[in-house]
Amino acid sequence: MKAILALEDGRTFEGCTFGAIGETSGEVVFNTSMTGYQEILTDPSYAGQIVVMTYPHIGNYGTNEQDEESPKPFVEGFAAREFSTVHSNWRARQSLEGYLLRHNIVAISEVDTRAVVRHIRTRGALRGIISSADLDTGRLVERARAVRSMLGSDLASSVCCNRPYGWSGPADAPEERPFKVVAYDYGIKHNILDNLSRAACDVVVVPGRTSAEDALSLKPDGVFLSNGPGDPEPLEYAVDIIRNLMGRVPIFGICLGHQLMGLAFGGRTFKLKFGHRGGNQPVKSLLTGRVEITAQNHGFAVDPDSLDQSHVELTHLNLNDRTLEGMRHRSLPAFSVQYHPEASPGPHDSHYLFEEFKRLMAGFRK
Repeated sequence: MKAILALEDGRTFEGCTFGAIGETSGEVVFNTSMTGYQEILTDPSYAGQIVVMTYPHIGNYGTNEQDEESPKPFVEGFAAREFSTVHSNWRARQSLEGYLLRHNIVAISEVDTRAVVRHIRTRGALRGIISSADLDTGRLVERARAVRSMLGSDLASSVCCNRPYGWSGPADAPEERPFKVVAYDYGIKHNILDNLSRAACDVVVVPGRTSAEDALSLKPDGVFLSNGPGDPEPLEYAVDIIRNLMGRVPIFGICLGHQLMGLAFGGRTFKLKFGHRGGNQPVKSLLTGRVEITAQNHGFAVDPDSLDQSHVELTHLNLNDRTLEGMRHRSLPAFSVQYHPEASPGPHDSHYLFEEFKRLMAGFRK
């Protein structure tokens, strides 16, 4: 069945429907990962977005329960040059098509993803619609222009948990976990919780609006600020909470948590032209000179010129576009990175950050 991807600037792309039949809308972005499509589908940071995969062949190893980063998919729509109708893997329990149908995810295949990505790289991320229900391109473009913008949108509140819960951790996590960590959920992924557990952390996940006093009442050794979707600047409640926590407990933030920490440090954020999404982003540590290959998923960044560098040290730099990828406070126990150190499948270059968090918590205890 024919399907159309229509963008707000009037550009349209034809393809075939895959997964659920119907219509969906969101900000159209692209991901450069070769594998990990199920992790992408279930990453809450993709709320409000249609994801275009640059790798041309998606779905060949099927889907399973172990690769999910959250209880359900959060992407608004999915696009690829070719979705495989045949899958083969010893862990597979369902085809990608069956998975998309089960979760009512609208997708488009046989679309010229090279042209889509080149257009987005030139024009920037655009609002769009995938439809197999209405093939009138004029009407689709008009509806695409009415899609909610990412700017000014607090999407984290729509994907975070409603009440605190403990995380049991994976089978290979140590039994003894002497560090108690409160993890703020702005769209947290299962694997970051697993990696904290493997780093000997006893993790309690709390909603993003949990007050500093309520978090501290749990007597944590450290606080973790998670990834999440949307624009960080509307999350004024989170910034106020982080400011109230600073200096009272070590803090480690990633992705949206990094951006919120930048705002708490007194900085500003801005929207990137087309964002960083994929498992191959080169980042240089300004502390060691070492280059890490990192996994990323974000459309906003912290403006380093807005930070008071007498108080905040810049620690990591993106080698593709020179944007800020990491920072730490010079006198308070707080640090953050823009990328995802837990990524799986993906690079493992950044796992040392969990050890750094542990060292910070151990030192703060003394």
